[in-house]
Amino acid sequence: MSKTMELEGLTYEVSYRNIKYPRLEFKTGKLKLILPLGYDHTTLLRKHKAWITQKSTFIKECLSASIDKELVKRSDSEFKELVHRLANTAASTLGVTINKIYFRTMRTKWASCSHRKNLTINSLMRYLPDYLIAYIIFHEIAHVIEPRHNANFWAIISTKFRNYKTLEKELFIYWFLVWDKISG
Repeated sequence: MSKTMELEGLTYEVSYRNIKYPRLEFKTGKLKLILPLGYDHTTLLRKHKAWITQKSTFIKECLSASIDKELVKRSDSEFKELVHRLANTAASTLGVTINKIYFRTMRTKWASCSHRKNLTINSLMRYLPDYLIAYIIFHEIAHVIEPRHNANFWAIISTKFRNYKTLEKELFIYWFLVWDKISG
């Protein structure tokens, strides 16, 4: 069960669950607190106020920047063909193989790569420009070499995408644009 609350002008959702540790999420652009039963939500908010403010400001900037972006229109078959081509290119560039590519709508990420070298592609990526799709696929296939987002991983990403920080922010901007399109 969850409920929407407000504290010091900040609106957030609180959800109590049978878990050990509290956590904060901004996955859909709105603050959500997932808390152990009986946990005082104001304690968590005060402890992480600086992080919440920083993240909230970043999200507002991204929402503002999304106004100038346009979504790409492409068919499912065009999208799947593009993904397969880019995956083959990225795998070849990185000297790895991938197993299968799956497509489904995902609520919290653009794509993922399993330890079995399977790619799962968010079907909503079809609205992104080609260069962002290429970046996401390269990013996920790089996880075959390095599973974690550590310095080694980002060094691999930098071999092809020196501007990866800019691309990461752009993906965040497009996230809001895409979700606005499918929910509105």
